[in-house]
Amino acid sequence: MFKCRIGAISLVVFAVAASAAAPDTDQNPAATPAWVTQSDADAQLLLKAIADFHPEFASRVGFPGYDDKVVDLKPGTRERQRAAIETARAGLQKELATATDANVRQDLAIMIKAAEQRIESSKLEEKYLLPYQDIGEAIFNGEFTLLQDQVAAERRAHALNRLQCYVGIAAGCRPVTQQAEALFEKGMHDSKLLGPYKAEVEQQLANSARYIDGVRKLYAKYKIDGAGPALDALQKQLEAHDAWVKATVLAHARSDFRLPPELYANNLKNVGLDISPQELIKKAELEFMETQAQMQLLAPTVAKAEGISATDYRDVIKALKTQQLDKDSIEPFYHDVIGKIEAIIRDQGIVSLPRRAMIMRLASEAESASQPAPHMQPPPLIGNHGERGSFILPLGNPPSGNGKSEAYDDFTCKACAWTLTAHEGRPGHELQFSAMVEHGVSLARSLFAFNSVNVEGWALYAEFMMVQYEPPGGQMIALQLRLLRAARATLDPMLNLGLISRDRAHDILVNDVGLSEAFTREELDRFTFRSPGQANAYFYGYTRLLELRLHTQIAQGKDFNLKAFNDFLLAQGLLPPDQLAEAVDTGFLRTNASGGKR
Repeated sequence: MFKCRIGAISLVVFAVAASAAAPDTDQNPAATPAWVTQSDADAQLLLKAIADFHPEFASRVGFPGYDDKVVDLKPGTRERQRAAIETARAGLQKELATATDANVRQDLAIMIKAAEQRIESSKLEEKYLLPYQDIGEAIFNGEFTLLQDQVAAERRAHALNRLQCYVGIAAGCRPVTQQAEALFEKGMHDSKLLGPYKAEVEQQLANSARYIDGVRKLYAKYKIDGAGPALDALQKQLEAHDAWVKATVLAHARSDFRLPPELYANNLKNVGLDISPQELIKKAELEFMETQAQMQLLAPTVAKAEGISATDYRDVIKALKTQQLDKDSIEPFYHDVIGKIEAIIRDQGIVSLPRRAMIMRLASEAESASQPAPHMQPPPLIGNHGERGSFILPLGNPPSGNGKSEAYDDFTCKACAWTLTAHEGRPGHELQFSAMVEHGVSLARSLFAFNSVNVEGWALYAEFMMVQYEPPGGQMIALQLRLLRAARATLDPMLNLGLISRDRAHDILVNDVGLSEAFTREELDRFTFRSPGQANAYFYGYTRLLELRLHTQIAQGKDFNLKAFNDFLLAQGLLPPDQLAEAVDTGFLRTNASGGKR
């Protein structure tokens, strides 16, 4: 899972991974093809246009020269960002006019489209929304990007420069809290603009102290001298900002979470959905029913294997969740599962494993506040020196505005570890991004082609490939999470189109899917304000990959090679479904037309 937002423009953010292990620099990467070198050189135009306004983004992806700089919230930031991206787009179009290599031309088209999507998203947000963002979260993430074990010590030192600029101590810097407040106040008298959703603001206020504490803990861990004045200023400014939010922003907050239809449609477009919400709902409802039937069929087998007296799938899931791991056992148990899954991947010839080892760890409280769902932090895609991605596991959903806090039981039961590892780790997210780094996929295809339909579709497809090799309890949880993805593709659009109430959606997730109250709240928050539309990508991307695999198997018959097919998919980067299908037809199938195994 990924949460992807920078400032007022929605786009992908790849965080640098964190681990106690030092970067493994002896990876011997393959030689970079000439066309990739050219494509990456062209990408600098768009990278710089974004980085100049979002330096934190530059730091996360490994783009040098921005570690001591902070987000631009000065007056007119939306207009100036669009102008910069339009200039970059014009430069890319000029390169396209003279490019002759087919791969370079495709990458230029990808980047031009990405620029156009960013411009369109910015215009729509300016048309409908007051310019508001969670400053505490932005500062924590900006600091956390640099204060991690896999970040070189000389880069960590820039975290203090960045913090001093955030709080206005550095020369030429004004506190970002003041800049954000000025932007909001300038637009708040326009009655046509919508304020943020009230529950979202209340959750952000509840998280503020966690971000302050999280930043202090990072500075304590890395023993960066001279940070005291900036840390004290940060605490004072964020506390004052919280008071301003309560007095000013909440007065303009909306009670209805639903976005204007044009904005929600744009969200769907940005995650890679190319069908209507209504059509998606129909497909997902069918999948929901079929998966429920599979779960009920499997329930007696699981019950017998686990010594459970119940036979209804709902009761079997409840019984499996009683087998909880204590906090000290979670990471060792997951790492044991990782080893077993890697052995299965090798033995069954599912996909090529990366050369680097996988990282899994528990989330800090501040990380959980920023992203309360299990997720993977990919490695930097530019100038990677062996840094690895990390599978991050939160243990609970932080208290909301009403003070309610819940612990998850959905990820810390023994049966739960299998499919979650397959999704976030291997052969899911972590393997996908490690493969792109090691194989030298172009920035256009790994960064600017990013779409959740590809990324989340691959991870759910990874679950699908592994389920037959898992123990019975793991198989039941795998089907439960597949049921959840069908529920997401039903409930997210229904909620945002006003076709179902939050209470009814809650009951489906708790009673039929079998989620904990904590996970249910996280899901409903995701659908309504954290990332409306994104949750649809899992089910849709999964179905498109299954369709593509069956298409290939029909074409190749007995000569179909699963490992070769999966390796080919990963080598294409993050292409949207139609382009990926075209690559398979014109590349994989044509190359293997004779029927021989690769």
